[in-house]
Amino acid sequence: MQKKLGKKEQYFVQKVRQTAGKAINSYKMIGDGEKVLIAVSGGKDSLALLEILSSRRKYLPINYELHAAHIITEDVPYQIDVEWLQQFCDELNVTLHLVTTRANLETAGKKKPCFACSKNRRKELFLLSDQLGMTRLAFGHHLDDAIETLVMNMAQHANISSIPPSLSMFDGKIHAIRPLTLLTNAEMKQYAEIMGFPSLKQECPYEDHTIRKKARDIVEQMTKINPKARFNLFNSMGNIDMEYLP
Repeated sequence: MQKKLGKKEQYFVQKVRQTAGKAINSYKMIGDGEKVLIAVSGGKDSLALLEILSSRRKYLPINYELHAAHIITEDVPYQIDVEWLQQFCDELNVTLHLVTTRANLETAGKKKPCFACSKNRRKELFLLSDQLGMTRLAFGHHLDDAIETLVMNMAQHANISSIPPSLSMFDGKIHAIRPLTLLTNAEMKQYAEIMGFPSLKQECPYEDHTIRKKARDIVEQMTKINPKARFNLFNSMGNIDMEYLP
């Protein structure tokens, strides 16, 4: 599936992979002998994560097992090319697991469709991780996802929190990891274009109809004021000056 890359494209691809590797090493995400389940939605970020984690294995002195999982939600009109994904996983030597479920949106009440759907998908991923004996569950969230979540939580919940690069869950039985945490949405979009990842067969109709879209707009406005705002917001989470807070 991989097309021949020019020198500039090769340099960019290598830069992205090295940045992901930096995050993995800095936050101690994956060690020797780990069993890693990658949550693959079919979007550019999860496909990139799948490809990056697979390619890393060729150059590391450690070994780790890779599996991919795609959750098919029957009552949400969102569709990917499953046949292409299976072929992609086969080429990467990654075992693909397909799980069919329902989000039961009709019983979600006042909850947003995205909330109900994502909650159900996470539940299925945790169940599958437990069944397969996985030690790591990898998500394709990137830097922009982290800072948008920060803005959302501050505005909606009066809480300074976000999505951590690595999080121990269920008494340490599994760790949720985000190897793309130091990469921006723009970088992941360019990476996907270079690698020739396909678009979704059918977009979710609820996409961007949430508070996250508003948080994204706020971040864009801040970036117009200061081009470094995106990275400053991310770095601020590790530079909290308690002395100057109420």
